[in-house]
Amino acid sequence: MSKINCVIVDDEPVAREILTSFVAKIPKLKLVKSCKNAMEAFEILNQQKVDLFFLDINMPDVSGLSLAKSINKNSKIIFTTAYREYAVDGFDLQAVDYLLKPIAFDRFLQAVNKFFETKIVTKPSLDIEETLVKNNYIFVRSDRKMVKVVFDEILYVESLSDYIKIYTKENVLVTRETISNLEMKLPSLQFLRIHRSYIINIDKTDSYTNEFIEINKNAIPISRTYKENVLKKLTEI
Repeated sequence: MSKINCVIVDDEPVAREILTSFVAKIPKLKLVKSCKNAMEAFEILNQQKVDLFFLDINMPDVSGLSLAKSINKNSKIIFTTAYREYAVDGFDLQAVDYLLKPIAFDRFLQAVNKFFETKIVTKPSLDIEETLVKNNYIFVRSDRKMVKVVFDEILYVESLSDYIKIYTKENVLVTRETISNLEMKLPSLQFLRIHRSYIINIDKTDSYTNEFIEINKNAIPISRTYKENVLKKLTEI
């Protein structure tokens, strides 16, 4: 199978950098260009065939939705946006997927797999768990910027309703996301949900009882709901 030509269209430099790094990790994808607006993308459309667009929606002058309506039906679109309210419009345009920022690599990988499923050819094997371990980090939005968080540096995660705190030895990052969403982005071989409000890095466990896990002198409670699975997992290690 030949490589898939793809184009990134986003007015945010950081978002373009993150998507560019994600594309580079998938051998079957070839980045033709990273565009900062729809007009640059229009020029590419007139020059060569593009198989897949990673397209932001809320952009100045010409929106991603307007650009999408001009794209040949043979080209597929994965929308990338910070605004959930555009989802219906996105899927009305038969987008392959709709990714909400901040975008984790595992979620990006799922969207790319959906694209390959639309092709007649056999889709390549992209093992999410293995790739997560290999690339060992995620980006989270904190303090108005995207911050790289290396898995090995995470001690544990605490939920505060729609916000979460990510504890490392050096600092605490606060980001607007649910703990369940973050759990999906973390490799299950390394991280363990022990409570509705807590995820721990197994490698950072100093000691444990039937009631709590101690990490860096912090006692983190094990809830009754998770206790059986937690103790079984820790016993197996």
